[in-house]
Amino acid sequence: MKVTLYIVLLTCILSFASSAQRNASDTILATPWVSINYSANGTSGDLFSRYGFLNNIGIFAGYKTNKNWIYGIEGSFIFGNKIKLTGLFDDLVDSKGNITDVNGDIAIVRVLSRGFNVGARVGKIFPVFSPNKNSGIYTSFGIGYIAHKLRIETQDQVIPLLELDYRKGYDRLTSGINLSQFVGYALMANRGAFNFYGGFYISEGLTFNRRTVFFDQPNTSVPTDMRLDIQYGFKIGWLIPIYKRLPKEFYYN
Repeated sequence: MKVTLYIVLLTCILSFASSAQRNASDTILATPWVSINYSANGTSGDLFSRYGFLNNIGIFAGYKTNKNWIYGIEGSFIFGNKIKLTGLFDDLVDSKGNITDVNGDIAIVRVLSRGFNVGARVGKIFPVFSPNKNSGIYTSFGIGYIAHKLRIETQDQVIPLLELDYRKGYDRLTSGINLSQFVGYALMANRGAFNFYGGFYISEGLTFNRRTVFFDQPNTSVPTDMRLDIQYGFKIGWLIPIYKRLPKEFYYN
């Protein structure tokens, strides 16, 4: 939460600082593009059998040309708490239906979804339905790397069969190439800090299981075929354009 607060405060400062240094109303500006973004995603394909709703929080850093092309690098953190896998720890449950820690106490085990993706993006703004030439329909395409797995939390309790490398037998680590597409609207205000984009987002992970055994399915071979991990949803970004300071004009009699 503290890191998120610092990012939001920094965004506010940079946005207001940049607003006094440009006028986007009469020209297409070439400028660095930095944004903080969030997407709320459903799952489909092979990913649907593991996870439900997923959140993506990311940062984009790139450059917008005077032709309204946008190039850059984007990375995001993936997280959620809806896990669809069942019977994951059945082999650890005792006759009373509990998992116990090293002291014999009933253990609390939480399973969450965690991951990240990072890659390059290229996009284009088409200045239609817009207040200036720097705003309009915004489309982009990305290619990069994605990894996701189950995060297994045991709080402060010690469960020998869920410690250290034993967790790898349950975490379903998966990674591979990620493709993504976005179509929406981008607005760069003529003046001020009201700069954003929002629209529909979809990504396709061409991934593989990275573990050689699943401890909850010891007699079943781990699938080695390529997976199709799809996320789709709505994405919004708070844009921080950074402009060169305009030269001051001096008048002499």
